[in-house]
Amino acid sequence: MIDGAMLIGSDERQATARFSAIDPASGETLTPDFSSADAGAVADACALADAAFPVYSATTPEDRAAFLEGIADQIVAIGDDLIVRAMSESGLPRARLEGERGRTVGQLKLFAQVVRQGDWLDATIDPALPDRAPLPRPDLRRVNLAIGPVAVFGASNFPLAFSVAGGDTASALAAGCPVVVKGHPAHPGTGELVARAIAKAVANAGLPAGTFSYLPGETNDLGGALVADPRIQAVGFTGSRGGGLALVRIAAEREQPIPVYAEMSSINPVILFPAALEARGEAMATAFVQSLTMGAGQFCTNPGLVLAIDGPALDAFIAAATTAMTGSQPAVMLSPGIHASFEQGVDALAAHQSVKTVARGCVGDGVNQAVGALFQTDATSFLADRALGHEVFGSSSIVVRCADMAEIASVIASLEGQLTATLQMDAADEADAAHLVPVIARRVGRILANGWPTGVEVSHAMVHGGPFPATSDGRTTSVGTLAIYRFLRPVCFQNLAPSLLPAALGDGNPWGVARRMDGTREVSPR
Repeated sequence: MIDGAMLIGSDERQATARFSAIDPASGETLTPDFSSADAGAVADACALADAAFPVYSATTPEDRAAFLEGIADQIVAIGDDLIVRAMSESGLPRARLEGERGRTVGQLKLFAQVVRQGDWLDATIDPALPDRAPLPRPDLRRVNLAIGPVAVFGASNFPLAFSVAGGDTASALAAGCPVVVKGHPAHPGTGELVARAIAKAVANAGLPAGTFSYLPGETNDLGGALVADPRIQAVGFTGSRGGGLALVRIAAEREQPIPVYAEMSSINPVILFPAALEARGEAMATAFVQSLTMGAGQFCTNPGLVLAIDGPALDAFIAAATTAMTGSQPAVMLSPGIHASFEQGVDALAAHQSVKTVARGCVGDGVNQAVGALFQTDATSFLADRALGHEVFGSSSIVVRCADMAEIASVIASLEGQLTATLQMDAADEADAAHLVPVIARRVGRILANGWPTGVEVSHAMVHGGPFPATSDGRTTSVGTLAIYRFLRPVCFQNLAPSLLPAALGDGNPWGVARRMDGTREVSPR
């Protein structure tokens, strides 16, 4: 059921201020209209989250894992209604959204496994050494604890996997933090369906109602009020650089500053090494355009920059890419606003005096459709204008002709922080790559070889982050199990009575988790 309500804990409320979703494929307004949460709703949701924190953060690994699995089950139970609504609000095709639902459910279950395993606690015990000379050692026990209520902002480009029950929510709940979600205004019906699924899982698990709240709305003031609330202790955000930095400023200006984990901007350079370019340039060009135009290019890992040494092999690559691009079909973008920003970015590149338009995709007859765009320039021009390295969110990329590998290295060194870099290389290119990888590693969170960056595996080893402005904090990730550590902090207990210790540090290991005892890692007794 969708009725436009806010979910403040278990309380369903309707607001006087309303807004509506738009079908980007038709431009039509969808029904029903939705509540636009105000500062009062924010305060109530945050108060409930703060009240829930002592109880929820103390749940056992088994109970918390079962709760995460319960959310996954409730999302599946929505059935086809979720996919149909998401299609109408995002313009994304059924197969993409069904896959995204699978990813959303899968990452909730993966975090359930992580919670049960207990490594995230990093339980560490240094027993007392009363007879040590010249000074005795006290009993020291350390464990990671949840930081407090977390604000999560739904993303536009992944209405399921990066939204209400997406990776930020899953990892925060796994850490033991209540979550208040600010729903994305482009897909409020989708958000409400998922929010109701989480609320049902909260009730089924017997958890405090404030463990989860959902606040729809379209104003920047709503997000600002949420981040400014003193009970919120961290923020998860995926979106534009402007939006992310606005939240960072609000968080920094609080009486108690808090971390904002914002994924914001990346053009994900692809380096075409000489031997690979010579041997399979045309095939790479076709695959590159497929990656670039997939989903209208609305992926944070879209390949927006290609670097290669100038010459006949690069000419052949560009010719093949031109053929692929001119045959590419337009695709509906997520919202009218995103489409307008894409057009503005493409127009700016086309008008740049040092940039040549190589090819455009097919023009459609619908609204809000991205027409793919491929440009080229030389390294000197690229290095002279930092604006050429800014993200155009959508199916747009620029090829930079470089004189040699040294110039490619200079271009990479000049880049802002990136989520990914891709090496298209053969065995004969490994010596060049060996010199370049350390340069790349300073700029990105993930380096991949002979693939394409549009695709992020949810796993233990994945890093979906990078130096600024790819993310606001390049030391962590928003995808994969490492994400849980964003919402934890270490606490040491010195000489406390056993009855006062967290269960993970108790004598006899009551939770049965892996622990480090006097510097030696002990295997979990589970």
